[in-house]
Amino acid sequence: MLTETPSQLATRKCVPCEGGLPKYTRAQAEEQLAALDGWRLVHDAERIRKDWRVADFMAGIEFFRQVADLAESEGHHPDLHLEGYRNVWIELWTHAIGGLSENDFILAAKIDLIPVRLKK
Repeated sequence: MLTETPSQLATRKCVPCEGGLPKYTRAQAEEQLAALDGWRLVHDAERIRKDWRVADFMAGIEFFRQVADLAESEGHHPDLHLEGYRNVWIELWTHAIGGLSENDFILAAKIDLIPVRLKK
């Protein structure tokens, strides 16, 4: 596995996954995560997560709409969470393999390019 920069990841397209791919090991995931800002391993290294504190409820909804459009175009869908009207987080994992694949890191890099109104 070759670690890629966020800009390299963002130029790639998620590939359909119906299972059969090996999951990233913890070491592989940690190595790739080192290149991404703010993402961390969760769920025993089977998912990655990033948190934002947005300006208000509608900022969270606007951000999620853009993430949803991106996810649909990539064919790779994250878990989206909104709590306390301004705390949002996203978890990525490849459901078909029950862990992390390159798709998760590609989508994370692309999500990081979406503007979000943060709490000042």
